[in-house]
Amino acid sequence: MARNLIIYYSRTGENYWNGSIKNISKGNTEIVAEFIQKAVGADLFEVETVKTYATDYYECIEDAKAELRANARPELKKYLDDISEYDNIVIAGPCWWGTYPMAIFSQLEKLDFTGKKVFPVMTHEGSGQAGSTAALKKYCKGAVVGNGLAVHGADAAKSEKTVASWAKKEL
Repeated sequence: MARNLIIYYSRTGENYWNGSIKNISKGNTEIVAEFIQKAVGADLFEVETVKTYATDYYECIEDAKAELRANARPELKKYLDDISEYDNIVIAGPCWWGTYPMAIFSQLEKLDFTGKKVFPVMTHEGSGQAGSTAALKKYCKGAVVGNGLAVHGADAAKSEKTVASWAKKEL
């Protein structure tokens, strides 16, 4: 039986939500990651930055844009060092400026993906999978990149059936 891991970043607090800003207590990506875990069984690893992003949504996205332009690698509170026991790795995050938050890459660059299958999952408010597949091809050297999933963030809480169907087919 395949061993599954979900590496994810998720934002609580102010989020863009169907054209306006809404304060959420649980991040959309975390909700989706838990649906995948429930559907197929998986270990979860949450990417958490040492420096927290601004609570104000607009300040946060400006910080995210600056990190992207600088190709920054924010320091994380903890890192995974070894994924050798896993067959499938889901990389899940919100779409920030067409790709994952740079903190995801802080983690991915520390891992050996040789012989692994990786799957992009992106929560979004209109960007779909954006550049998630291309990012995994670049940062997960030696891995086979499988079919990804895009979940509209505002619909994350009601996406369990869709997410579970995707996970059972792909993982």
